[in-house]
Amino acid sequence: MQQMSELIPSATRRHRWRIVHSEWSLGWGGQEHRVLAELTGFRERGSEGWLLAPPEAKVYERTAAIGIPTRPLDVNRLHFALEVLKTARWLRKIRPDVLNTHSSRDGWVVGMAGRLARVPLLVRTRHIEVAYPNRRVSRHAFVTLADHVFTTSEKMAIHLRQSLDLPEERVTPMPTGIDLKRFAPDGPKVELPSGKAPPSLPAVGMVSVLRSWKGHSTFLQAARLLLDSKFAARFVIVGEGPIRPQIEAQIAELRLADCVGLPGHREEVPEVLRGLAVLVIASTKHEGVPQIGLQALATKTPVIGTDVGGIPEIIRPGETGRIIPAGNAPALAAAIRETLEARVVTAALCERGRALVEARHGLDAMLDRIEAVYARHLG
Repeated sequence: MQQMSELIPSATRRHRWRIVHSEWSLGWGGQEHRVLAELTGFRERGSEGWLLAPPEAKVYERTAAIGIPTRPLDVNRLHFALEVLKTARWLRKIRPDVLNTHSSRDGWVVGMAGRLARVPLLVRTRHIEVAYPNRRVSRHAFVTLADHVFTTSEKMAIHLRQSLDLPEERVTPMPTGIDLKRFAPDGPKVELPSGKAPPSLPAVGMVSVLRSWKGHSTFLQAARLLLDSKFAARFVIVGEGPIRPQIEAQIAELRLADCVGLPGHREEVPEVLRGLAVLVIASTKHEGVPQIGLQALATKTPVIGTDVGGIPEIIRPGETGRIIPAGNAPALAAAIRETLEARVVTAALCERGRALVEARHGLDAMLDRIEAVYARHLG
């Protein structure tokens, strides 16, 4: 199988496109980071960009704050047909070259509007891996309303091609590129508190939106196992999300309040990663290539991931990190212990992880590959 970086030749930067992105999600996670990264990246390369999103969406607020034009999407299902027509009229007015949709709802609303407005290139970016129980309907979303599909992992691309019978050239793996300067190994650190645990203890952490499938329960169970075995460490869960109450309840149930910190959402992610002795990606489903995994590799933070989705594509066992079965707390506890105790091996994994990101997953490399796809369709 070809490596992702070999699937598309590098593009030159002579193109100046008009690019519209749409996003229905209201939250702030890897998917929304990707939308903003493409908008800002192509603006720096001379293209014009717009965002269609609900006004209450975090990405709408952040995009507007940096001076990129935004247009609100009406999220009321009763206004579906009217919003398609209104969006089509707006698209005819600004005449974009590319329209890139990112979520299911905007994929339908904005995708239909794009076809009505005769936008030259419709792109659908798929960020999570899900089943497609109604293949006929789903195929319309990825064929009728899209000329090309980006996925955030190779595994997701294969799954999509097989599930919906799509030709290989129509689906391109495109993990989100990392700002190599911002996520450098050297730089300031943030030492986040972990209850009453001494800050001198190594910090083992998760950094993600607090969602049910991110594996926080397994992480807390592993923490309990390590503490019961008298292993000296402290634990931190960075992020906000809908399952925070459940996480707090489990911390109380497992009597972990003295050694687990819940500092909430933090913007200074590079500083947080440099302050961790180990990053854990404990996801149980849905993952493409997680941005936090690439960011950790870039900062040379040791990473443990699960065997889910695109995680093993970058956290390669024995090469760049350690992989455990999803939902297996004893295996995670053992991997944390090994990561902290086998320092020479762990340091070598970190060096190879940084080299992997530099070679294949920088932000400029991603933008080059996207440009090549646009150029191939638009000429």
